[in-house]
Amino acid sequence: MGMIEQVTIVGMGALGILYGDRLSRYLGADHVRFLAAGERLERYRREGAWCNGKKCAFQFSDGTDGEAQLLIFAVKAPALEEAIALAAPCVGEETVVLSVLNGVTSEETLSQAFGPEKVLYAVAQGMDAVREDNRLTCTQEGTLFLGVPEEDYFDRGDKLEAVWSLFRQAGVDARKEADILHRMWCKFMLNVGVNQVCMAYACGYGGVQAPGPARDTMIAAMNEARKVGACQGVLVTQKDLREYVAVLDSLNPEAMPSMRQDALAHRPSEVELFAGTVIQLAEFYGMQVPVNRALYQTIKEMETNW
Repeated sequence: MGMIEQVTIVGMGALGILYGDRLSRYLGADHVRFLAAGERLERYRREGAWCNGKKCAFQFSDGTDGEAQLLIFAVKAPALEEAIALAAPCVGEETVVLSVLNGVTSEETLSQAFGPEKVLYAVAQGMDAVREDNRLTCTQEGTLFLGVPEEDYFDRGDKLEAVWSLFRQAGVDARKEADILHRMWCKFMLNVGVNQVCMAYACGYGGVQAPGPARDTMIAAMNEARKVGACQGVLVTQKDLREYVAVLDSLNPEAMPSMRQDALAHRPSEVELFAGTVIQLAEFYGMQVPVNRALYQTIKEMETNW
C-alpha cells in the first residue's frame, strides 16, 4: 500500500492523546480525527485535549465523513465492543486496523469484526504517563512495537511497513517486532502484576519497586500469567520476567499505571482483561492461579464499594 495520509482514532485515553498529538503534528490537524458520538462527541469538541500542557489540534467526528485509512483503537478493554460498533461504518476495503489496547485478546476481537487481513498487532511499552480528565502528562513516551504473527497468511507486510513508516516519521519510537506474540505476552505478564497490584495496594510504581509484600505479589501474579502463556504456546521465560521488572524499576516512582488511575477516578478497571483472562485460561488448562484469584476478588470488591 502507499503512504498513510489520514488517521482515525477511537479512544482519547493516554495512548490516544499521545499518538494523536504526534500524528497531527506530522500529518496536520485536518488529517487526524477522533471518533465519538452523542454527549461524548459534544464534550470532546467543547473541551479538546492537552498533552504536556499544550492544547492538541484534534478534529472530532461522528464517523459520517468518510472511510478510515488507518483506524487506531485506543480505548479500554471494557469499551472495545462499543468502539467497534462506532467505527464500523468507517471501515472500507483498504482500511488498516491497529489496536493499542492492553492484553492479548483485542486483535482477535477486531479480526472477527473486520477481517484478519486488516489487523496489525501492536504493543505500547515503557510509557510513563498520567491522564487526568482530558489532560495528559508524559515524561517517557516509550516504544511502540508493531508486527504480525510469524505465520502471516494474509500478506500484511506492506501494511506493516506503511504504518511503521508513518509512526517513525511522526517522531514515535516505533519498531518492527519479529515475534510480536511473545512481546504481547511479556507486556500482558507485566500488566497482570503491576496494574492489578498498584490498584489493590493503592500505590504508584514506587510501591512495587521497593522490596515488600506488594512487589512479591506482583511477581507471583506475573509468574502465573507466564505459565498460562506457555500453555497457549507462547514461552515467556524467567529471564523475560526479570527484564520486564527491570523496565518497571526504571519508571518514575511517583507515576502510576492505568488501573491505579482508574481506582482514583472510580472508573471501571481492566481486571477482567488481566486476572479474568488468567483465571479463564487456568481453568481451561486445569491450573491453579491463587494470586490472580485473590487480586480479582479484591479489585471487584473495591469497584463494588465505589
